[in-house]
Amino acid sequence: MNGFWTRLTTGLTRSASKLGDGIANLTRKKLDAATLENLEDLLIESDLGIETSSRIVEALGRTRHDVELSGDEIKSLLAAEIEQVLAPVALPLTVDAAHRPFVILVAGVNGSGKTTTIGKLAAIFAADGKKVVLAAADTFRAAAIDQLQKWGERAGAPVIIREQGADPAGVAFEAIERARTEKADVLLIDTAGRLQNKTALMDELEKILRVIRKLDPAAPHAALLVLDATVGQNAHLQVEAFTKVAGITGLVMTKLDGTAKGGILVAVAAKFALPVHFIGIGEGIDDLQPFDAREFARALVGLSDGT
Repeated sequence: MNGFWTRLTTGLTRSASKLGDGIANLTRKKLDAATLENLEDLLIESDLGIETSSRIVEALGRTRHDVELSGDEIKSLLAAEIEQVLAPVALPLTVDAAHRPFVILVAGVNGSGKTTTIGKLAAIFAADGKKVVLAAADTFRAAAIDQLQKWGERAGAPVIIREQGADPAGVAFEAIERARTEKADVLLIDTAGRLQNKTALMDELEKILRVIRKLDPAAPHAALLVLDATVGQNAHLQVEAFTKVAGITGLVMTKLDGTAKGGILVAVAAKFALPVHFIGIGEGIDDLQPFDAREFARALVGLSDGT
């Protein structure tokens, strides 16, 4: 995990710089009313959201008001408060063996890293000894089908495909039947990247859900939303829309290495209380890792280690 810590801190450099530089530039290091107000502004500017930022600063004011502190001490206090927000949602993605196959539907907007995330999840499950089947239900893009096939080859997982433009719900239906025949442990269903405000595409997602429930009324057993950290506050709209349609049960946040908006994960966690299963900080297969609240909080404020 030390290697991932290094990649995480490197990936979150832009987010941490915004907070870290702001703390370093505070004219006073005493947590009086003026300093607390400046800290709140810094947190809001770092995409933690108004409500979350206010709550964190209030907690700091109660415990350390008017105490002279160093920059690193302020960072440590901030990290501890952020960790408290994140700890309840830092939950693993557990495959329930009572459901076989355990059906995981994966949704998200275009460009969120959804198909790549599915491939990495397949590799993680395969490395854990699970038999995996993939469903290329993103039939709108030939590139998505090709990409998923490559990931399937790497993970040793069969990929259920049809021609570009085929009915995505039909692919999902066939995939469940195939996964049952193969006695697979996990079925990962890729869906077309769709904007949350495109009614026709959201209707298509609803159709996929209706169809797979004809075979298994409890499916999907997990519905993951892949969020691109670079979208910042727009993440709230995505979570609301996809949860309404697909009953999202957990989140994966990608592209934390390409943005100064890493704080959005804190805001989303505070508002929706959905489990955050994984975070991604790069394109490599090892760059998708289980979410750790303490490490993320410390990296976000720019502390030098995760201990």
